[in-house]
Amino acid sequence: MAEDWEQGGFGLYIHWPFCEAKCPYCDFNSHVSRSIDQTAWRAAYLTELRRVAAETPGRVLRSVFFGGGTPSLMDPETVSGIISEIRRLWPVANDLEISLEANPGSVEAGRFRAYRDGGVNRISMGIQALNDDDLRRLGRIHTASEAMAAFEIARSTFDRVSFDLIYARQGQSLADWRSELTQALSMAVDHLSLYQLTIEQGTAFGDRYNAGKLRDLPDDDLSADLYAATRDLCGEHGMPAYEVSNHARDGAQSRHNLIYWRYGDYAGIGPGAHGRLTTGGQRAATECWSNPDRWLKSVETGNAEKPRLFLSGEDQANEFLLMGLRLREGIDPARYEKLSGHQISPAAISDLVDLGMITATKDRIIVSDQGFMILNAIISRLAGG
Repeated sequence: MAEDWEQGGFGLYIHWPFCEAKCPYCDFNSHVSRSIDQTAWRAAYLTELRRVAAETPGRVLRSVFFGGGTPSLMDPETVSGIISEIRRLWPVANDLEISLEANPGSVEAGRFRAYRDGGVNRISMGIQALNDDDLRRLGRIHTASEAMAAFEIARSTFDRVSFDLIYARQGQSLADWRSELTQALSMAVDHLSLYQLTIEQGTAFGDRYNAGKLRDLPDDDLSADLYAATRDLCGEHGMPAYEVSNHARDGAQSRHNLIYWRYGDYAGIGPGAHGRLTTGGQRAATECWSNPDRWLKSVETGNAEKPRLFLSGEDQANEFLLMGLRLREGIDPARYEKLSGHQISPAAISDLVDLGMITATKDRIIVSDQGFMILNAIISRLAGG
């Protein structure tokens, strides 16, 4: 009998924790370091890959994602060595997707060709804004012209290129965003990730916001208008939303991220990396130690992970809702019932259908365009909150 994770597939997430500078909005596990021993880090990743492979023998690997941090600071030899070991350890899908995140300031033509030759076949570039004033406000160390040049290098080297933009920025009007997004769509290869700026506690932006120094953020009405314009413009340009913040041409969806949203299994390797792994019929949440030095030393003793948290059926069902309802394709309620042992409340479904927040059939629950505006409330209602 197939295990639940097989409905989403299996992927690997490789976390590179180093950046040239820390962005003020970023709450990811990233660190600035003057010197990095690439040889030691490469050896540690290979050791961890072997540990995880021993737990997941014979699984068909569908995707690999190098995230960070800034993985484009990794030596190409480190990346190619990891990819070679991955291919040795697991059977891989014929269309294995291998993505690498890049920041424009670390893009060089020779380096990108080396990543391609080492096995990377998709680039995800963190551009974030297309004008210098907003790039400075966001703490980015590249200019708009540098971003364009880096994008051209990526586009000429890889068939699949995505880039990120952040909107709902300080002082940004609806007209500003429509103009910037139209420019982005004229550049786009096959995929765009478009995120509303969120203020996370524990970041520099969070501290400024708490002190009342982060002004001119959009109100709720403008945020909703910006979101609606994003979906409409992308749809008009043949890149509809397939997830809350992600837009792609047909067939160009991020296969790696679909594993997350379809609630598959993925191994997280590297400082602070999270994962979901099913072993012995039990699904566990995994998390590696976040401090880079501690992680590097712990790999040597086989203790790079924190103690695993095994998930109850109810926990899994709620995670499935949380991830799956982000997708345009929605979820199969029978899968929720199998995980949790009970149905989603028919009354909750009926109420949300009447409000126009979801559509529902026997085998599909899909959030409407209107519903995506209050997605968290919908998830809470369907989960019994």
